[in-house]
Amino acid sequence: MSGLPNILTFLRMAFIPVVIFLFYLQNQTGYYIAAAIFILACITDYLDGYFARTYDQTTNLGRFLDPVADKLLICSTLLLLVGFDHIKGLSLIPAIVILCREILVSGLREFLAETNLLMPVTMLAKWKTGLQMVALSVLIIAKPTADLFSLMNLGLAGLWIAAALTFVTGYDYVKAGLKMVSSAR
Repeated sequence: MSGLPNILTFLRMAFIPVVIFLFYLQNQTGYYIAAAIFILACITDYLDGYFARTYDQTTNLGRFLDPVADKLLICSTLLLLVGFDHIKGLSLIPAIVILCREILVSGLREFLAETNLLMPVTMLAKWKTGLQMVALSVLIIAKPTADLFSLMNLGLAGLWIAAALTFVTGYDYVKAGLKMVSSAR
């Protein structure tokens, strides 16, 4: 089982161009397959962490690549959903919040790494990621409709809740990061 967590992380990144290609088919079958592959990629996110911790296979490469793979998967999917009009209007706001938080936290982690400080992932951030993945999966396959209880509105509601959690966890990370920097001086 040596190296399996990193293989799963690379696999998650390899799924991204496949999802992109399937969006460009612009048909419901392509969206269903894209959603299935996106969900499979999300499962690899859980499994790589599980195997790394359970079998003591945590590596520096894995610590670096895992969050990068997550951000690439989430951000590219958000951009696809916006570009293909699955997310539009006011629903662009949670997409922007999520993208901005991912950039902010990535920059903060990079800065802290230079100071040899590590910022652990919180349980709320894991819930946020899970909710984002569920909401995006739903939005990939949802068809626009005026029905209040549609799959599209369910996905958008999940996206708004995920954005609220994204805002909170982003604030928490910045606050903790600044505290770490000031106490390290």
